[in-house]
Amino acid sequence: MSTPFSAGTLVSARGRDWVVLPESAADMLVLRPLGGADDDVAAVFPAFERVTGARFVDPSPADLGDAQAAGLLRSALRIGFRSGAGPFRSLAGIAVEPRAYQLVPLMMALRQKTVRMLISDDVGIGKTVEAGLIATELLAQGSARRLAVLCSPALAEQWQGELRSKFGIDAELVLASTVSRLERSLDLGQSLFDRHPYVIVSTDFIKSTRHRDDFVRHCPDVVIVDEAHTCVAADDNTSAQNQLRFELLQRVAADAERHLLLVTATPHSGKEGAFRNLLGLVKPELAAVDLGSDAGRRALAPYFVHRKRADVRQYLTRDDGLADDSLAETTSFPADRHFKDETYRLSPAYRALLDDAIAYASERVTAADRQGRREARIAWWSAIALLRSLVSSPRAAAQTLRTRSATVAAHSAEEADRLGAPLTSDSSDNDALEGLDVAPGAATGDPAAGGDRGGARLTELAEQAAKLEGPTEDRKLAALVTHLKALLKDGYHPIVFCRYIPTAEYVAEHLDGKLGRKTVVHAVTGTLSPQQRIDRIEKLAEAAGDDPAARRVLVATDCLSEGVNLQHHFDAVVHYDLAWNPTRHDQREGRVDRFGQKRTVVKVITLYGGDNGIDGKVLDVLIKKHRQIRKDLGVSVSVPDEASSGVTDAIVEWVLLRGKQAARGEQGSLFDADEYRAIDRKAATLVADWQSAAEREKTSRSRFAQHAIRPEEVAREVAAVRDTLGRAGEIRSFVRRSLRALDGVLRDDPDRPGNFTADVSGTPAGLRDALAPVLGGDVVELGRPVPFRATAAVDRGEAALVRTDPAVVALAGYVLNAALDEQASGPRPARRCGVIRTQAVTGRTTLLVVRYRFHLTLPSRTGTRQLVAEDARLLAFVGAPINARWLPADDALALLDATADANTDPGFGERTMKQILTDLPAVADHLKGYGEELAAELLASHRRVRSASGEIVRGLTVTAQDGADVLGAYVYLPAPTAGAVA
Repeated sequence: MSTPFSAGTLVSARGRDWVVLPESAADMLVLRPLGGADDDVAAVFPAFERVTGARFVDPSPADLGDAQAAGLLRSALRIGFRSGAGPFRSLAGIAVEPRAYQLVPLMMALRQKTVRMLISDDVGIGKTVEAGLIATELLAQGSARRLAVLCSPALAEQWQGELRSKFGIDAELVLASTVSRLERSLDLGQSLFDRHPYVIVSTDFIKSTRHRDDFVRHCPDVVIVDEAHTCVAADDNTSAQNQLRFELLQRVAADAERHLLLVTATPHSGKEGAFRNLLGLVKPELAAVDLGSDAGRRALAPYFVHRKRADVRQYLTRDDGLADDSLAETTSFPADRHFKDETYRLSPAYRALLDDAIAYASERVTAADRQGRREARIAWWSAIALLRSLVSSPRAAAQTLRTRSATVAAHSAEEADRLGAPLTSDSSDNDALEGLDVAPGAATGDPAAGGDRGGARLTELAEQAAKLEGPTEDRKLAALVTHLKALLKDGYHPIVFCRYIPTAEYVAEHLDGKLGRKTVVHAVTGTLSPQQRIDRIEKLAEAAGDDPAARRVLVATDCLSEGVNLQHHFDAVVHYDLAWNPTRHDQREGRVDRFGQKRTVVKVITLYGGDNGIDGKVLDVLIKKHRQIRKDLGVSVSVPDEASSGVTDAIVEWVLLRGKQAARGEQGSLFDADEYRAIDRKAATLVADWQSAAEREKTSRSRFAQHAIRPEEVAREVAAVRDTLGRAGEIRSFVRRSLRALDGVLRDDPDRPGNFTADVSGTPAGLRDALAPVLGGDVVELGRPVPFRATAAVDRGEAALVRTDPAVVALAGYVLNAALDEQASGPRPARRCGVIRTQAVTGRTTLLVVRYRFHLTLPSRTGTRQLVAEDARLLAFVGAPINARWLPADDALALLDATADANTDPGFGERTMKQILTDLPAVADHLKGYGEELAAELLASHRRVRSASGEIVRGLTVTAQDGADVLGAYVYLPAPTAGAVA
């Protein structure tokens, strides 16, 4: 049988009104609730269920609202839209409001038939959101059906949370710890990548030959690669792990029809070969293009986004070439980092331990040099492990002294280097941070170490170290307590970063109870799984509570220095242990110095030993130079690893020489020794290499500045999106007015303009029921203030004043449903009619809130999709409907701000409203013509966004559905003169 209902028509079924969708068949209707989302779509079989044509009920002239009723109805309607008619299909349905600059990669992507992008914006700009926007849009448009994110296992759960909470994508984790469970649920011969359309995959797990082939055979049609710089080979010295990742991505990229998004803040890392290989994954021909020529840069421009914070802090302003600042957007990155280097000096007992340990390490290295290269390298890495743990903490030193060195298992010098370097250095080429915060071993058991005598000496040193725990002998710990108290007094919530697990546990243990009764201290180390780390941080935030006097202190290892965003809970960083690669410091600081940080200045304190022989040189040569380059350039430049290692090796050699001379009783001339002068020579080489890398980065930033999309193009689409979905000011006004009208209690935040709290315990039961799942039942019923923030970056328990925030959506749904139901009990802020006397008009003016439905034909490489989308518009005319004089759109919008300047007699208001509604059919032709104009504008917008991809533009159509719905009608009358009676 066939149905009489065409796509876009209204029907009634199951006690509510629906829109018929194009996917309907002769015997089955696919329906979406009127004003509802795609998630609410249902299939109805007319042969078994009653389905009737529906006509949108006219407003009742007796159900009059006040001056704000029209604005609240319009806003509630627009907030509820989840299927926009514009070219960005996904924006109406995601739970994040993208910044205008984050639309640039999306616009670049939509101009490609197959999307290939290298997204390399600076740390904290929002690359995850940019990649998520592109992937979500491809899925929404039907250009893709499945998605995979390749990332470090430590970041997998964070990606899962981001996709679920911001983009509504429920992705399955494919990790070494989950794959067995997932495979048990598969059908015979089925791949888990076919079973689960959205997956987040550990790159380290899937790169192995055992799993790689299955992934490549069943790879989704959209792949996002996080930290893509770790997945390319730069030269023959590239680690085996990097090489395996690179081989995997080469096979994934080989399918020219696959969408591929490479995400990294450091596309170069100072290595031209690695950068070229990244470009080759995007498009093979880019690997060899001459990037020094205009033609080469033009060839790369459509695929490469490379911006620093200064480029987007102020966006869409006159400085960008726009006519005015009406669309200007300011992004609240912290303005700067305030660095302070604080020194400490060793206690006599600690000095004695360090001297004894250095003397022992020096003897062992000297003896091992006579045994062969393998033994020499084992002794070398054991010495570095011992020195680094000694300057870290007594507990790390004791554990290192009692632990067997991993290098002892090496069969060659080269293998000893592969085993020793990751645990004792901080190279930016380390494959992952997982497992690198364990205390390294120093015991070798080799004859070169003194055999049993050497073991006894290590035990003696370990016992000596254990006795130094606590602030009396460990003056580094005492200095930390002092500086933390100053930070806490100033209102900061710091993170203390340590190199080793024993140090972090030791520091947390001794800080607990020493920083004030309202200070909560927790430790997070690599002993916890990635999800347990997030849980521990959330528990710390909960334990501190909402008390303004409460403070949070997190002690962590570098397991948190990448990927995990901590800007909502913390605003200062203390480097308890110096990293030997300053990139690690930048990564630590980047956890809090990013979009959403409420502080304008992030404080950074670096503790260093003034007399331990190591820290001072590392600070001067590496850390301070890195800061200066970052300050001059505006972005970080990775330290050249080989030159950096040369400096730290020279420092260690000098320290060991000092130990050898001290053991022989020699004094003086140490600072004239060749080993000491070697530090300065190698430092000079490092500075030259680093400066060269910085100049290349500076040239690159200028050469590859984003010119593929001009600001005026972005501005045009941003204006269209905001006209359809609403602006931030509209959302804020809607929430405040609605909550007040519904008996909520609002209090402004004096310290944060635009922010406020709301007690919703006195609002109608229906609203409380809608808010409880998103805010928490206790918050709603017990009257705990709900913070509403003027930023999209909010903490748990807060609501963002954006259209997609769950609390805002729940409020809008309640206001809209109450407006449409004249029998609803309790206050109804929005009504469908109103008669307002105001000084804002000089003659009778009628404002209409009109809902349009549009049929869209969207061609893509996977076929053509038929869609139905909705839009709400304001139209206003002066005079009677039969001879209406229509006002410009801006004048119609201005009526929402009109205030009632005189009372209106209810009887007069009802008669006036009834007459307008009776005559309203006279404007039907104008409403139809306006709908056709809107359809033409939407078609032009779709064509502009896809202008560079001719195949996708052909076949694109947008048409308006006949019979627009008049949701609301409001009459504005001139206010009478003083003494007159309405």
